[in-house]
Amino acid sequence: MRIISGKYKGKHLSAPKNLPVRPTTDFAKEALFNILGNEFELDGITVLDLFSGTGNIAYEFASRGAKTITCIDANNHCVSYIKRTAKELGFDQLDVYKNDVFQYLKKYPKQFDIIFADPPYDLEKSDEIITLVMEHQLLKPGGMLILEHDRKWDFSDHPQFVDHRRYGNVNFSRFSTDE
Repeated sequence: MRIISGKYKGKHLSAPKNLPVRPTTDFAKEALFNILGNEFELDGITVLDLFSGTGNIAYEFASRGAKTITCIDANNHCVSYIKRTAKELGFDQLDVYKNDVFQYLKKYPKQFDIIFADPPYDLEKSDEIITLVMEHQLLKPGGMLILEHDRKWDFSDHPQFVDHRRYGNVNFSRFSTDE
């Protein structure tokens, strides 16, 4: 796992092997951030990283200048690793919480420029993430929800669906409140 661009470009990070995660591949992450970099001024944005795992996506946003990044994960070991790594890298803009993602989305009505969700690929209620984000108006105007998922999922009929990208085994579907 490495940081692709920004302040810590090229920095390699090694997560403990006992974390129950599947980090987004560098190839897929680089492709996603190339798209985001063309659509958003990443410097100064607010980000919500759901199912944060190793913090891989959060570190990339931090390295590229995001103002605040809120990381949510239900696993104690993941939360501890993200906090420790953020401290080592000097990423003061990361707020890391141990919480159930679905409960968090229902209870904390803060808005974000970008929400990234990387649930377990076998999670049967991935579509509920989209519903909760949209119903609770968690995206700022012009904001984007990015859902990483298995290829078996097709969200193209969703009214807020923007597009789908596939990079190897990694799939991203993007959603926005903009018409």
